[in-house]
Amino acid sequence: MTLLEVENVVKQYAGHRALDGVSLTVEENTVYGLLGPNGAGKTTLIRIINCITAPDSGEVRLNGKRMTPADVQQIGYLPEERGLYKKMKVGEQALYLAQLRGMTKSDAQKALKYWFEKFEIEAWWNKKVEELSKGMAQKVQFITTVLHQPKLLIFDEPFSGFDPVNTDIMKREILELRDKGATIIFSTHNMETVEDLCENISLVNQSRIVLQGNVSEIRASHATNTFVVGSRSAINGGDIKLISQKEKNGIFETILQKDPSETNNALLKKLINCTEVLSFEELLPSMNDIFIKTVTE
Repeated sequence: MTLLEVENVVKQYAGHRALDGVSLTVEENTVYGLLGPNGAGKTTLIRIINCITAPDSGEVRLNGKRMTPADVQQIGYLPEERGLYKKMKVGEQALYLAQLRGMTKSDAQKALKYWFEKFEIEAWWNKKVEELSKGMAQKVQFITTVLHQPKLLIFDEPFSGFDPVNTDIMKREILELRDKGATIIFSTHNMETVEDLCENISLVNQSRIVLQGNVSEIRASHATNTFVVGSRSAINGGDIKLISQKEKNGIFETILQKDPSETNNALLKKLINCTEVLSFEELLPSMNDIFIKTVTE
């Protein structure tokens, strides 16, 4: 089922077109990557989805109906620029933000108790936000974003300020939210994270979508017929195009390029005839490589 549809959205500012006919579809219970270099138009699109600003033309639909400001209650938005009040105590502020989202004080307290215990941050309740590190404040804002269990979550660079351990924790939390029924739009510059979390993506560049689709299919479509082979002995060139070869602890790792007209099975048969093959894997380009190639071209 489709949760969110953006159709032919245009947004013009003085002397600058921020979005130029942007369309995308986000299915329920998925993590959708919204990618692009700085200034591409991602934040403008996110602001339009959140009804912070309106498109000049085009339409945004939630559950098949044109979005209205009332629908924002079904969205949880974690912006890149954080918005906690530094002088307020953490617990007081979290309760306030939860009630702004329509939760009763009692329900908010129960939900906050669950999340604060889950993240082991009960001791932060009476601290002022200004006493927290960037990563600690980020955890608090993550909690206030998901607390009211919105249908749609929008995370803009959610791992900013986190060390690798906490980044991994937050990745697991995002996937758990998806598994519990949330739909997530995920905006980031970290392409490794995109490969870990996102099923589908749209890449925005210079106000337009320049690449869109399933992550696995996009990587496969950019394949260069390059393979890495593990073997017991060195592979001689012959009619096999070697790119590199190295040996470690008696195992040879060879990177080679297949003729596009040749099947994978035919290449593997050649390799088996000249060595004992231990592993055989196609090297697909990373999303980072694809991102750079698409944007620069």
